[in-house]
Amino acid sequence: MKKYILITLTLCFSFGLVSCDDWLNAPTPGTTKLEDFFTSGNTAIQVVNAAYVPLMWEYNETFYPEWFIGDVVSDDALKGGQYLGDMPAVYDMENFKTTSDNELLLDYYRAQYQGVSRCNLALQEIPKVDTDTLMDARLKDRLIGEVEFLRAMYYFRLVRVFGGVPKVDFVVDSSEKWGVQRATAEEIYDFIIEDLENAQKRLWRKQNYPLADLGRATKGAAQAMLLKVNLYMHRYNEAKSWGDSIISSGDYELVNRYFDNFTLEGENGPESVFEIQYMIEGTSDYSEGNGATRGTFTTKLVRGRNKIFNTVGWGFNRPTQNLYDEYEAGDPRRDETIINLTDDEITNPSEEIYLGSRYLNRKYAWTDEFGTYPKLDHDSRGPLNNKVIRYADVLLMYAEACCESNNLDRAKWALDQVRARACGNDRNILPVFPDYECNLWDEGAAKYVKRRCNDTQQDLLGAIRHERRVELGMEGHRWFDLCRWGIAKEVLDAYNAQEVEEVQASLAPFVKGKHELFPIPRKEIDLNGIEQNPGY
Repeated sequence: MKKYILITLTLCFSFGLVSCDDWLNAPTPGTTKLEDFFTSGNTAIQVVNAAYVPLMWEYNETFYPEWFIGDVVSDDALKGGQYLGDMPAVYDMENFKTTSDNELLLDYYRAQYQGVSRCNLALQEIPKVDTDTLMDARLKDRLIGEVEFLRAMYYFRLVRVFGGVPKVDFVVDSSEKWGVQRATAEEIYDFIIEDLENAQKRLWRKQNYPLADLGRATKGAAQAMLLKVNLYMHRYNEAKSWGDSIISSGDYELVNRYFDNFTLEGENGPESVFEIQYMIEGTSDYSEGNGATRGTFTTKLVRGRNKIFNTVGWGFNRPTQNLYDEYEAGDPRRDETIINLTDDEITNPSEEIYLGSRYLNRKYAWTDEFGTYPKLDHDSRGPLNNKVIRYADVLLMYAEACCESNNLDRAKWALDQVRARACGNDRNILPVFPDYECNLWDEGAAKYVKRRCNDTQQDLLGAIRHERRVELGMEGHRWFDLCRWGIAKEVLDAYNAQEVEEVQASLAPFVKGKHELFPIPRKEIDLNGIEQNPGY
């Protein structure tokens, strides 16, 4: 039975005004002082629960789930929707025409800082709370670790989209503390690592959490994030070390069936390292923004628009032909990632085929094993969790760290764990490296070409990159991988050159050194006077 974190959707604190007039010094009716609120272990738990909530947010003035960046801006997906002008903010982003007035980026930016703010409050006040019958010293320490993990997660989401951002590690409770200037990206990454290293010392192993608390940050989640962040900083030996810690713990394993990761029954299972928790909620509505629901909009956003399914979706995040062709012949993950509509299933081509693509995202549409959409309890919300880190992702990050640090045998071992699960150990379907073909970068041709891997470090790295794309397809990783590898321009230029004429007609040139980041929202620049990213 699925368990959920009990989340407090909103925690509002009012502060009394201070004046030199005695009559104004009386407490404002209806306000609560912090010291009066933080009086028990139950309060500490509620505040930590509230710190998780902005991770769930996907809609305020517009929809802004992170996959609009991770999938759609990359070569894995087209925007989709009903027509080209549906979600224009995303259309601009995937065509490299983003401006600082982009509403999706503003909502995304502010949601992460809402999370940071909640974490800062929790980290300031929870250490002062006395232990009691509900919160002993061990639980108190774990709660602090959860918040350190969450603050690192919010800053990680910010830094890889915007680069350096204001580093706020305190409660902003007066005008004197407003207007923090941008830190460098390196300073933010170092801050993230500091939080994660502290968190992994405090957090419990996954197996030590009660069933009702599955989904909370764990020691393994913090170590997986340390592996990931060190990869972003090209600190491969450190990344490998954190990967060794996770693997040797024995806390995680690949589930037997790949698609079980994307079912309700498979949530928070053996392969789950960290998931954003969602639940069935039939009372949600369209009119409210952040915090109005505990269901996900993603299900509705990515389901197809065709009437043959039980519930009609909005058709966003459409897999590209380029991604479809990346899968090797017989790789079962292709059809477990992408729905390929047949002619008989297309009832309204003008709405159901987008820029020539008839493909749909299957993983987050919440389908059964036959590809059918279960009915939603509320028309706009779904219950399927967002898999932020799976153990397969950990193994592939570890393989990359090993390869980059010239530990090729260990890299091949980790890569082969993922391939073996995908094909059910049938090596006639997916042979072990180097006995298979995949897309590898050809320096002379300046493009990816499909050829057989040779037993070299460079080809092994190419095989790992290929495996990340097919294993994690449509899970929001691709754009960020291309940017951290430093090959976004080369790959996207090659991809765009083979796209249909209608797609090419809308594209602006990809500018290396500019488009790997997005602009800081103009409203935030106006509020804080912070510097804009180069080129915007």
